[in-house]
Amino acid sequence: MKESNLESLEEALGYVFTDKQLLKTALTHKTYAFEAQIPLEYNDRLEFLGDSILGFIIAEKLYQSNQYFSEGELTRRRAISVNNNVLADVALRLNVGPFLLLGKGELKQDGAKNRTNLANALEALIGAIYLDSDLEMVRSFIFKKIYTKEFHF
Repeated sequence: MKESNLESLEEALGYVFTDKQLLKTALTHKTYAFEAQIPLEYNDRLEFLGDSILGFIIAEKLYQSNQYFSEGELTRRRAISVNNNVLADVALRLNVGPFLLLGKGELKQDGAKNRTNLANALEALIGAIYLDSDLEMVRSFIFKKIYTKEFHF
C-alpha cells in the first residue's frame, strides 16, 4: 500500500498519522497478514484498544450529560452508541473499505463491504490515532467524525 494512497483516507479521517505504520496496521485484516510472505501485524490488537477507548469516552460523555440516568440506562445507551451498525455506517461514510488489506477469501466475499470488517477497522483506527497522539485527539476525532451533532446521547 502506497502512502500517497492513504492521504485521502487521512483527509476523510481529519487526522494525519505521524507513524504511518500504525495506520497500515489498523487497515490490515488478519487474513491478509496470514497470507503474506513476511510476518505482518494485523488490526486485532488495535481494535481491542480502540473498542476500549471508545467505550470509555462514550461512557464519560453519557455520565456527564445525563446526571439522572441510572447505571442500567447509561449501560443501555452506551451499548446502543458503540454497536457495530453505528460504527460500520461511519466507516462507510469515511470510505474505509477500499483501504482495507484483505486476504483472497475475504476479497472474494466482498470483505471491504462487510459491516463487521468495517466496524472493526474503525475501532482499530481509533486505537491507532490514540497511540499516534493522545486521548484528547482521539476524543476530538470521535466527536467530529463518529458522534456528530445529530447524534443524541
